[in-house]
Amino acid sequence: MVGVFFGIVMYKSEAASWFRIYEMFQFGAFHMYGIIGSALVLGILGIQVIKRKNLKAFGNQEMRLNPKEKGISRYLIGGIIFGLGWALAGACPGPMYVLIGAGYYSILVVIGGALLGTFAYGLLKDKLPH
Repeated sequence: MVGVFFGIVMYKSEAASWFRIYEMFQFGAFHMYGIIGSALVLGILGIQVIKRKNLKAFGNQEMRLNPKEKGISRYLIGGIIFGLGWALAGACPGPMYVLIGAGYYSILVVIGGALLGTFAYGLLKDKLPH
């Protein structure tokens, strides 16, 4: 149910719109920056609540938030590749599935490429610089 709600919100807010993505990369409107900024603020607040209240997952399992590895090159290179794919496809991973639900089946080519890239990363992960 949460996924369906997320998809509806993404579609209705036009976050899955190729035009809105294009507009963002052209610095033409604040629309997408507002959506991404709101998600960032909510995510930061949610993580702080989890940490301060020591919340448990379902089944009373402890939720661990492990610190990320230090090293700028891997995040810089990965971010550039992700951003280029986002700009070329007009969709990041979340909206790709929303677009299938909206009937834009050509996005299946993009999803295939994303899955192939993820598979390639899994094969090369240990060989990449840290």
